[in-house]
Amino acid sequence: MRPAPNPIDALTGLLADDLRRVDQVIHARMESGVAIIPSLAGYLIDAGGKRIRPLITLASARLAARPGVRGPALESAVLLAAAVEFIHTATLLHDDVVDDSALRRGKTPANRVWGNAASVLVGDFLFARAFDLMVEAGDLTTLGVLSRASTVIAEGEVMQLAAAGQADTTLDRYLAIVGAKTAALFAAAAKVGAMAAGASPAQAQAMEAYGQNLGLAFQLIDDALDYGGAASTMGKNVGDDFREGKVTLPVILAREAGDTEETAFWRRVMSEGGAGQEAGDFERAIGLMRRRNALARTIEFARVYAEAARTAAAAVGGEPVWANALLDLPDFVIERAF
Repeated sequence: MRPAPNPIDALTGLLADDLRRVDQVIHARMESGVAIIPSLAGYLIDAGGKRIRPLITLASARLAARPGVRGPALESAVLLAAAVEFIHTATLLHDDVVDDSALRRGKTPANRVWGNAASVLVGDFLFARAFDLMVEAGDLTTLGVLSRASTVIAEGEVMQLAAAGQADTTLDRYLAIVGAKTAALFAAAAKVGAMAAGASPAQAQAMEAYGQNLGLAFQLIDDALDYGGAASTMGKNVGDDFREGKVTLPVILAREAGDTEETAFWRRVMSEGGAGQEAGDFERAIGLMRRRNALARTIEFARVYAEAARTAAAAVGGEPVWANALLDLPDFVIERAF
């Protein structure tokens, strides 16, 4: 017997026709007479991402729609889902320049292939295309939601840049950063899908809460996975946050629970974007996180947000096939850590 598909694969199957239309829109709108634009954009867009945010937009629209509804409302959801993916891709292009990442989705980042200037400018092009699609969707309210989310994401990026190397970053400040940088687009993606399908204000607000909490859970699990997750295993993709001196939740929890010597260690290795790190520091960091139970506590934080996401989605109602698919997603996000 074949194992049941994970919730993302299940949603991808359920939404196969809608996703095909989203991909058609994406590839049509990233075309340009300037050859480097589609080449660079396609390098990242076609790199094997799961399209999680567009999936949420489409599933939210299906959940909020009356049974059997297609028509203009869901056509708008397709355009908005493509806009969401463009916004996400633009932020990744900009992130790679800021972080000077060595890998993105298992590949050399675009900025290391085409250069920083080209990556920033193509990211700007994709942001502009996203706004074209929002206007074409024809609803000023959804345009407002996604434009505000774009502003919040940019603020979150700047907040994270300002916090880089600050080992004394507080839990509240960190949650504000990830709430802006990551969760804001999840929230907007879920809300505009519901709005495009004619959801009530209460339903749209519930889906916004679903996306916000799912995005927070998603980011906190990513934080844990950078140190090996629940198993604390050393994989080929772990340690990027540490090497870049990013103060994430496992660092904050380990530092707050540590003694004076441990606090001094965290201050040294996180300072100046990781410039103070020495051989063996990453292994010691994982050891301190195990001692202070920081990874397990990070996962427990994520569970709280995942449960809040489930509660929000359950309040929307709608057809069980879509409700169950969205309710399963938060659990899957948590399971990635194990």
